[in-house]
Amino acid sequence: MQYKVIGSTMPAVEVLFDRAGESMYTQSGGMAWMSEGVEMNTNTNGGILKGVGRMFAGESMFMANYTAKAPGAMIAFASTVAGEILPVNIGECGGLICQKGAFLCAEPGVNLNITFTKKFSAGFFGGEGFILQDISGQGMVFLEIDGDKVIKELAPGEVIKVDTGNVVGFEKTVSYEIETVKGLKNIFLGGEGLFLTKLTGPGKVILQTQNFNEFAGRIARLIPGK
Repeated sequence: MQYKVIGSTMPAVEVLFDRAGESMYTQSGGMAWMSEGVEMNTNTNGGILKGVGRMFAGESMFMANYTAKAPGAMIAFASTVAGEILPVNIGECGGLICQKGAFLCAEPGVNLNITFTKKFSAGFFGGEGFILQDISGQGMVFLEIDGDKVIKELAPGEVIKVDTGNVVGFEKTVSYEIETVKGLKNIFLGGEGLFLTKLTGPGKVILQTQNFNEFAGRIARLIPGK
């Protein structure tokens, strides 16, 4: 399998299959265009329970699998918002914990599961829901980045505090918890909400410059009421 990321504002990843039998999977509706010689098969990709779990993690219950019937077949998957597409060899990094909505598509050797935050308060107050995505296995996975990507390599014990909506994912060596903003003035006048995501190294952290939920909220406030 070969791939290239095309476009800059609303990018897509175009995959060229080298031989028959190679495949990619994505959530329902993720495919943008494809050539002849690609067969589509929609299923729960692991059973009903895994499908239901993905629904809680912000993805679709059903996954669409696309398999090449001949060498040279091509398929493309496009991002849903303006930003970047980040290719990750999941076997080399040892797996990632990602926020819901970060997954775009992957090779069949990549596993997409749900995972729970270690502390209930982290999921309950964190702004991204109690359930995160655990991406593991072998092969390439492609992640959606809202805005531009920023990658930080945290040293052991090094801490970075981030607005939850700006977190894309992090390696499994990184610990994750929610910290309360201190001070009544900061809480009520700071405009940043009550909580920040606290990430502690060692390990790689992937951030994004746009918080799409915040952006959508601003747009919604400008829409005249009916």
